Parts: sequence; structure tokens; C-alpha cells
Amino acid sequence: MSHSAERKEKDCLNCGTIVHGRYCHICGQENRDPKESFWHILTHFFSDITHFDGKFFTTVKDLAFKPGFLSKEYIKGRRASYLDPIRMYVFTSAIFFLVFFAFIYSDKRSLLDQSTINGKTISAINAMDSASFAEFTASINREDKKPAVPMTRAQFQTYLDTAFFGKGIHFTSSRYRSKAHYDSVLASGQKKHSWVQRQLVYKEIALNERYHNDFNQILNAFRDAFVHSLPQMLFVSLPLLALILRLLYIRRKQFYYVSHGIFSLHLYTFLFIAMLLLFGLSRLNGYLHWSLLSTVIGFGIFGLFVYEYLAMKNFYSQGWGKTFLKFILVNLLFVIVLCLVFVAFILLSFFKI
Repeated sequence: MSHSAERKEKDCLNCGTIVHGRYCHICGQENRDPKESFWHILTHFFSDITHFDGKFFTTVKDLAFKPGFLSKEYIKGRRASYLDPIRMYVFTSAIFFLVFFAFIYSDKRSLLDQSTINGKTISAINAMDSASFAEFTASINREDKKPAVPMTRAQFQTYLDTAFFGKGIHFTSSRYRSKAHYDSVLASGQKKHSWVQRQLVYKEIALNERYHNDFNQILNAFRDAFVHSLPQMLFVSLPLLALILRLLYIRRKQFYYVSHGIFSLHLYTFLFIAMLLLFGLSRLNGYLHWSLLSTVIGFGIFGLFVYEYLAMKNFYSQGWGKTFLKFILVNLLFVIVLCLVFVAFILLSFFKI
């Protein structure tokens, strides 16, 4: 509560309503003197932060240590003591993807550089000393049934551009110089392509022209488009998870579709928070290389499934065996749904670049 002096005038400065008491019953604004000292603004700021943190950490504590509890409290109408599940989801997902993108883009190597040949990444091959590079490239020629002679750096790059990766992207065996060239081939009757095939070839031509037949640039552009679609992909999967739960618990009439949606929101929120911790441990382990941290990360990943199972048991209040069966079914069906969503977003990402 504010410690500012109450105004003698009773008209609300925000909406003009006559105020009965310290707060306006229409808009809720406090009827206090608008002139404030710097100290009052500072203390009011920290008061708001403390209040938010108290509510936030209470919600996080119950979410983490009482699986299914917050969802059950919400459908019972006990909501004032906790953060709204939608706001909590938006807040935690925003933080999660900020950190996630930082992890993704902290390593600036391209996907091509991280691809492997004979168990070694291309970036590692390029970093070899002359003797190791000569021996490695000679082995590549030997496996390709060519004379086992070393390659120069330029020859190895040509090998990547042609034999290993090809030049640009191609969905057909034919190579079309431009859209006009492809249209002329279709008009002559030399090729008969369906609408889907035509769209793919048009996209192929457009990408090869835009990125100058550079497979590496095309691959990285696709990677960027797909990674930035992950928040939308998870958001789309959320109501689908709620639908799966609705079908599996269709005989439980006290649970509406929204009830399953609230459960899904809390589950996703917990996963975001838990994955942030696992990302942090993984990055720390990248510096320290402690086997103990690897074990903790492994148990942490297993713990995500244990949490989901306990959350279902506590929220839906069914027996351990029946809950376990539905737990297996939920995850199997959700994996299928995620695969379909994944494919859909791969196609969308491809046509966005």
C-alpha cells in the first residue's frame, strides 16, 4: 500500500469519478497526491518488484515441487495467490527462447562446417595440419576407388561443392537455368510435373538464384527460418496436447477442454524452466567436463518424464496403473502429433526462405 498523502479532493484524477475512500471504485486508481519525491518512487518500485517476485516464486515453487497442484487449484477457482497460467507461459517461454537462441547462435559455425565426412566435421578437417590433411584426403580418394593421392585445399573444396554436397539444391535430376527455362520445358511437353512438383522446382530455382547456387548459404537460411519458427511450433502443439488429454479422459466429465489446456500450460511452463536449468548445466559441463554433471543432466531429463507422470496422477486423481497406461498413450500420441507438426513447419520454413 502507498504511504503518499491522500488528496482532499474526491474526484479521481484518472476517470473523474467521485471517490468514496482511498481507491476509485471504477478504475481502481489510488486517490493520492500526484507530486512524489524521488525516494517515494524508488521505494514504490522496489515494493512492486518484491510483490511480483513473491507471487512469482510462490508459483514456481508449487509448480516445481507439487506436480499438478497449480492446475487443480486453478480449476477450483483458487487463483489470486498465483500467477495467471497464460502469463506465466508467455513469460517463461520468452525467457526460454532468448536463452535457447543464445545457445544456438553462440556457435557461429555453419551447418555445412558441422557436417561430417568419415566421422570428422568439415571444420575439423579444414583445421588439420598439412600431413593429417593429406593422409585424410588420400583415404577419401581410396574409398571412392580413385588413386590414393592427397588433395590440395582447393581440390577438397571442389570435392565438397560437387561430389559431396552438389551445387545448389536440386529436387530433380534436371538442372534448370531459370524459371523461363523451366516453363519452356513444361510448355514443350518434355516434362509433365504435378502442381506440387512445379512449386518445388520454382522454389529450387529461386533459391539457387538468390544464393548463387551456394548450398551452404541455402542450408543456413533454412536453419534460421526453422529455428525461429520453434516458438510457434510449440504454441501450436499446446492445444493439440490438450486435445489428446481430452480424448483420453473423455469419461471424466468434470474436466473440460479448458481444464486440459490449463494442465498443458503448467506442464509446458515447468518444462521451460527445467530445460533452462539443463541448458545451464550442459554449458557448464562444456567447460568443466565433469562426469558428475553429465549424470545429473541424464537424471534431469529422466525427471521430466517422472514429473509429467506425477502431474497426471495428481491432477486427474486416478490409480497409479491407469495413470501409467495413459501416460504412455499420451506420449506416444503426442510424438506422432509433434512429428506431423514438425514436418508442417519444415515445409513452411522452406517456403519462407
